[in-house]
Amino acid sequence: MRFIRCDVMRRFDVIRAGIVSHEIVAEKMKELQKNRIENKIQDTLILVEHPEVVTIGPRAKNEGLKVPDNYDSTPIDRGGGLTWHGSGQLVAYPIFHWNLEDESNVSKIINLLEEWVINSLRPLGIEAHRDERMQGVWHSGKKISSIGLQFLKWVSRHGFTINYNTPYGRVEGLAGCGLKIGTTTSLNALGKEGLTRNILESMLICMAPFSIDRQIGEIYNIEGKNTWPI
Repeated sequence: MRFIRCDVMRRFDVIRAGIVSHEIVAEKMKELQKNRIENKIQDTLILVEHPEVVTIGPRAKNEGLKVPDNYDSTPIDRGGGLTWHGSGQLVAYPIFHWNLEDESNVSKIINLLEEWVINSLRPLGIEAHRDERMQGVWHSGKKISSIGLQFLKWVSRHGFTINYNTPYGRVEGLAGCGLKIGTTTSLNALGKEGLTRNILESMLICMAPFSIDRQIGEIYNIEGKNTWPI
């Protein structure tokens, strides 16, 4: 595969989906991935919040990880184990063609996404970081962002989460990605409150230029209607 040197940042469109079930967004991601592979669309980022569900990746199945009885769950094909989704969690799904010069392998792409999250939180006064225990983003010894991707012809599906104000005990009650129960939490539980709109704005305005060679194009809702400005 030939990687492109990008002197002008590549544009990506944004779908601000609101609150939509994981099942609906999963089908939308497949459609967008196919269209991106065929160059019918440009890179697209879906921003969404899901009703509560736990997604089960192949690692969870291989390691025999079980979802507690009081959680709804669904199997998916991204990397990783168990991931909680629900209220107070922003989910970002980059349907990107990763073929720029700093995107030559999956590890580099994961690092770019981690930096994307870290850079988006810094203007809000939150110093987040990586941790050798697990990919993702951490704050004060707790994991607040999970990352899991699936690739087809170097176009990604699935993405990453930011837990900003989740119902206490729900994400904490799950052994997410094989970590001990209680390791994953939300920023609100760590004393960082009132971040709902600020995180979304920081992702769209502050984060991308510092992390990946792309800039925002159009912003749509799930029906494809333009919603600029944010």
